Amino acid sequence: MTRLHHNRNWKIEVFGREHGVPHFHLRWPDGRASINIETLEVLIGNPPAIILAEARLWAKENRELILTEWLELNRR
Repeated sequence: MTRLHHNRNWKIEVFGREHGVPHFHLRWPDGRASINIETLEVLIGNPPAIILAEARLWAKENRELILTEWLELNRR
């Protein structure tokens, strides 16, 4: 697991040994979600709107970093 970003309300992590489309995990104090790296669509979970908006903004600006890390951790 690699934590790529965090602030006081949420964090973005990428795990190894994953399946499916490349995605990252968004965690906040009361929950978690999986987000597609390419489309930034929520795959699983229901994050609060403000947290999702902030995380999407960061992920959009850092998409290459997230995808590179996901590919490195999930080589097949």
